[in-house]
Amino acid sequence: MALRPVQVNIKALDTSAVGRFWAEALGWSAYSPGETTYVAPAGGLVWPHPAVVAIDVVPVPEGKTATKNRTHLDLATTSAAHQAELVARLLSLGAKPVDLGQGDVPWRVLADPEGNEFCVLEPREVYRDAGPIAAIVVDCADPRAMARFWGEATDWTVREVTGDIAVLRAADDTGPFLEFLHVPGTRPVPDRVHLDLLPYPGDDRAAEVARLRTLGATDLDLGQGDVPWTCLTDPEGHEFCVLALP
Repeated sequence: MALRPVQVNIKALDTSAVGRFWAEALGWSAYSPGETTYVAPAGGLVWPHPAVVAIDVVPVPEGKTATKNRTHLDLATTSAAHQAELVARLLSLGAKPVDLGQGDVPWRVLADPEGNEFCVLEPREVYRDAGPIAAIVVDCADPRAMARFWGEATDWTVREVTGDIAVLRAADDTGPFLEFLHVPGTRPVPDRVHLDLLPYPGDDRAAEVARLRTLGATDLDLGQGDVPWTCLTDPEGHEFCVLALP
């Protein structure tokens, strides 16, 4: 048994505005099937999407604090011109430059209209076939521990593990990478960006959740009440949810 990452969950005050921003950023479409705004490739709402890790923007009553998110997206580009064009377009859509002390680096650090940080990378061959989202990047204290947990929790394959980074990707070498980056001083904070996982058809969701607990996951009460998904944290306190099949 294993779970598949199906979407990045972003909390927002204005789900429509943030959803539209990310749809424009990725060249996808924004769909509003209910309270959330779902961002995925054009052509009609498909959930779960079979080809991409989508974005689901969900409403919350409070805005982002000044604290840096522990999870962010890296966007891929194909050339220096593409990077410059994408940065300019994102700024025109409401993105803001962010100084995290990154210094003189070849990528650009921006934030979406509600302050969620992301990076626009310079062209990198490793991300050539990843799609518009190059990587989902998570700050952590121990990449090796994250590789063990997430390698067992999901059906993605661990591709690289060092003391500085752990890299996972879908077994068929498609879509974005999942990267756990060692960041000194990382500590648990309320996560405004997290991964949502989904069982495969025929798998027992309750059994999957129980398996995650044996791997070191902990139940998380966000006041969600009686809902068809389960909120958990990994061994370092990163939030994630196990969703239910439709």
